[in-house]
Amino acid sequence: MNAQERIAKMTFASVYPHYVNKVVRKGRTEAELLEVIRWLTGFDHAKVQQLIEQKVTFQAFFDQAKLHPNTHLITGVICGYRVEEITDPLTQKVRYLDKLVDELAKGRKMEKILRV
Repeated sequence: MNAQERIAKMTFASVYPHYVNKVVRKGRTEAELLEVIRWLTGFDHAKVQQLIEQKVTFQAFFDQAKLHPNTHLITGVICGYRVEEITDPLTQKVRYLDKLVDELAKGRKMEKILRV
């Protein structure tokens, strides 16, 4: 199984607690994390909880998402790859989310994270 297949089959529920731990450990809140997820995907807190309970894969998670029109402004390196150069659409969306979580954990201002 290649990296793309692994990412597609990974569940959002399995990764979400790691996102929460990462941002909280760095002094941010789960509410801020949810705000970032809402900006990227359009999902409110109830929808995020539903997707976690359903143990949806990242493929299903992003199939249901309505990506923000400014996602193309998310640039930079995450996990050794430039997000704007990732060719697999699903992998790019997952890395967008990773990048936003990383920016939140690093203390970046919300206006910058949300590309306002």
